[in-house]
Amino acid sequence: MAQQIREALAIIRRKQVEARTGLSRSTIYQRMSEGTFPKNISLGPRAVGWIESEISQWLTTQIQLSRKGVA
Repeated sequence: MAQQIREALAIIRRKQVEARTGLSRSTIYQRMSEGTFPKNISLGPRAVGWIESEISQWLTTQIQLSRKGVA
């Protein structure tokens, strides 16, 4: 339970998102604009991050789709 709460509140930066998903910066932003990737959140005037649990859920969904042969 504590792990779920901590992960839900964790923010990861773009480089971490790239490393976890295997996607490039341009692909991440393209998929965000298409609505097929979690949106980032503003951390300041020139900084953004992603909610770690949303990235984890996106990865889980991609794996499930891949296993079903849908993706």
